Parts: sequence; structure tokens; C-alpha cells
Amino acid sequence: MPRSLFDADLDPQDMRGAIAAFPDHLAEGWQRGADAHAFGLDADDLNGIVVLGMGGSAIGADLVRALAAPEATVPVVVNRAYDLPAWVGERTLVIASSYSGGTEETLSGLDAAEASGARTAAITSGGPLAERMAGRPVVTISGGLQPRAALGYSLGVLLRAFRDGGQLSLTDSEFLTALGEARERADAYNQDDRNNLAREVSGAMEGHLPVVYTGPGLLEPVGMRWRTQIHENAKHPAYGNVFPELDHNEIMAFESIPPEVSDRMQILALTDAGDHKQVRRRFEITRELVARRVAGWREIESECETPLARMLSLVQLGDWASFWLAMRKGVDPTPVETIQKLKGVLAG
Repeated sequence: MPRSLFDADLDPQDMRGAIAAFPDHLAEGWQRGADAHAFGLDADDLNGIVVLGMGGSAIGADLVRALAAPEATVPVVVNRAYDLPAWVGERTLVIASSYSGGTEETLSGLDAAEASGARTAAITSGGPLAERMAGRPVVTISGGLQPRAALGYSLGVLLRAFRDGGQLSLTDSEFLTALGEARERADAYNQDDRNNLAREVSGAMEGHLPVVYTGPGLLEPVGMRWRTQIHENAKHPAYGNVFPELDHNEIMAFESIPPEVSDRMQILALTDAGDHKQVRRRFEITRELVARRVAGWREIESECETPLARMLSLVQLGDWASFWLAMRKGVDPTPVETIQKLKGVLAG
């Protein structure tokens, strides 16, 4: 019998349950997103959409931006800063996304949006953001989770908002099919056995430095999600890059990489059927040039048919792999003490 990885004593706040509930959160977010019609994403005079957010409160917007890129009628920007671009003004929709409602960068960005005369809306579970947005469009989502574990809520809201606002083609049927497939994956990746792909991937990362590569577009924010989940859930370093850019610079680093580094590098190349044919070739050629210089190179293809379903297949795999890595390392996946200490110093 394979060794069980799960230790309930390591997961007292039930991050496992939160990750398993992603499909339920997504379904609830989609329903609550019906209220986002008041955001005005379909306004005729709109010149851009800016989503303010950090960490787990921003990644949903990154995913939707990637999905909507081929058809959005205006630019979509995810703003991770205290200030806003100078072009933001009265014709711009600024959506403040803060799960806690207290993210200082997001509140500062909202100050800038209000000063510019921009149209504002919010997605939050409460806090100062909800108080400030009284009388303006707000979609309230369920609280009580770590922001990164609440991705399903914000993602569902934004998918519905962009769909209903004419910025994303996504039928109810397509969403429900993707949701059903997400439920099946949640069940499979929750199993503590050797047939669990997420558990297997976590084993490849254990004792190594994961390097997550993707192509541009659909999977670029998925690569970011993998890295940040590894950081926060497993308390483990990870970095990554995007084709074709990395072939114009980073590939050179492998020519003289110290063996104490290369022997620990595990490259996880996330691929998708929609990748440009030249990006696919770059994956193959780069693997031939680099794989022998590192501990391992593993390619993982997205599953399913529609862009949303393919994206979710790898989002869930990364979330679960980071959880199982935490179990392998013997660390609690929920608390982020260093982040809290930093916030305390900033607030002091």
C-alpha cells in the first residue's frame, strides 16, 4: 500500500476542504455575478476595464482577461499597484477586487480611480471596501477563507460579468460543462493514492526548485497561479517564465548554471491545444537544449475542449499539487505568517 500523505494535524484549518470546494465556489460566484450587470461592462463609451487586486483577489481577473483577450471590445488591465495609469478617466470602469476588503494597494487604487472620475464597482466579502462602496455597484461574496482559496468566487463573478457585458463568449452550457468537469477533477485530486496526478506532480517538486513554463495567452496566468500556490500553500520556492520570451534571454542561463542549482531544478511545462504552433515548436526545441542540464523536464497538457475548461484543468492540478507538496514537507498549508508580519509592520 502506498504511504498516505495526508495528516489532519497539519491541516487544522482545512485547506484541503477549501480546495475541494472550488467548484462549489465557482458555481456560487457565477450566480452572484448576475448582479454585476450594474457594473456597466457593456457601456458604449467605455475606453477600458481596470481590475484592482493583489494576490488571490487578482488572479481571477488575470484568468478572465486571458479568456476574454481574443474578443474583448476594450483593453482589460489587472492593476497591482497603488496608483493607476494616466489614461484612466471618466470613461474607464475600475473594479476593486479585495476578498478581505482591506487590501491597502486596492484601496489606494480606488482613491486614484475616484480622483480621476472613473466609474467604480467592487467584488468583496466586506471590510472597508464594502463600506466605501455604499450606494455603488458591489457583488458580495462569501467570507471566511484565505483569499487564494476563494478564487472560485471572484472568478465566477467575473466570468458572468464579462459574459453578460459582451466582453466574453461563454454560454451557460459551456460553463456548466466546465463546472461538471471541475467537480470530477476535485474528487480525483482529493484522493490520497498513487493514481492521483496532483499527488504525483507534488512528488516531482519535493526537494526540487519548480520552474513553471507556459506559452502566452490562456495559460500565462495559470503559470502564475501555480507559482503563487506553491509559495503560499507549500511554503516552497518556485519561479517561471513564458514562451517565446524566455527563448530570447533565460535560455542562455542554462549554459553555465551551477550544478548545485541545476540538479535541483524541475521544469514543469504547461501546454495547451491552443498554443501557437511556433510556441509548440519552442517547447520542443527548448526541451532538447535544456532538459539534459536540469533534474527533470515534465510537460503537462491541459484537458477538455473549451478554453475555460482547459484553463480550469490546470488551475486545479496546480492547486492540488501545492497542497500535496505541503503534506510531503510537513507544513500547514493555510497560514501565511511572514505575509502577516509584513502587513503588521506596514500598518504600524
